[in-house]
Amino acid sequence: MRTLFLSFLSFFAFLPTVFAQSDSTNYWNWGGAGTLNVGQVALSNWAAGGQSSVNILGLASLYANFKRGTSAWDNTINLNYGANKTGPGKFVKNDDKLEVNAKYGRHAFGKWYYAGQFNLKTQLTPTWDKNHDSIISDFLSPAFILTSLGLDYRPSENFSLFLSPATGKFTYVKSQRLADKGAFGVEPGQLDKNGFRVPNSGERFREEIGAYLAMRLRHDLMENIKLQTRLELYSSYNNNPENIDVNWENRIDMKVNDFISVSLITELIYDDDIDIALDRNKDGEIDGAGPRVQFKETLGVGLSYKF
Repeated sequence: MRTLFLSFLSFFAFLPTVFAQSDSTNYWNWGGAGTLNVGQVALSNWAAGGQSSVNILGLASLYANFKRGTSAWDNTINLNYGANKTGPGKFVKNDDKLEVNAKYGRHAFGKWYYAGQFNLKTQLTPTWDKNHDSIISDFLSPAFILTSLGLDYRPSENFSLFLSPATGKFTYVKSQRLADKGAFGVEPGQLDKNGFRVPNSGERFREEIGAYLAMRLRHDLMENIKLQTRLELYSSYNNNPENIDVNWENRIDMKVNDFISVSLITELIYDDDIDIALDRNKDGEIDGAGPRVQFKETLGVGLSYKF
């Protein structure tokens, strides 16, 4: 399985050399967009109470697409990073995402393409617990990687449906301390005779193979209001195939003028291999863990720039 993964990476690493021989002026289409949102509440002698706060969110999306004849190669990088500060406290991170996607397709028939895809999701900086005592996650801890081979249906530039019966799903946890705990679905470290984890005994790499579906849609809801949605479904052949992993992202961009925009982003995730800490008794103490639906919503108003 790891050999398959490395071979897939080598294939995509070789593609730039092939396409570099083409006339980039005619076949490459590239660009991107960046948004900086800032929110503030300032209070002074406010009788009703409350605390001053500052929120900052940065969003960036870059793409470089190549198309020539029957071949197409699409590449995107998405970055999200946000932090907030309440009262006299320090800035605390509330959003952190790095995603890299590369997909190569070659025309098969009609509007269908033979396609191979590589997808990486991770974050940029460490995330600490509420007491700032231990790290919950970090760069490449975890890193979720998908390598897929299948068919891509592309009837227009605004819609695609990718179907893959052969997808490798890889989870990498760079931090050995998190790996020893069994974080993000990797195999936890062994227990000694006293019931404590043996240091450096946890697996940092988890691999699965299964089926994958990815649907992407861009649509103009009305003038200056655009919707982008992406739904990803994955089922492992060898690990509870009835439990389907879900990743559903939606983004609505409302353009006020050339530089001011409003963005609403939602993300829903379900992965039964990832345990979420639970307070079953509602007493303020963590007393269990299990898979749960994860949901995140981000609303921002700020400066935007496209190129």
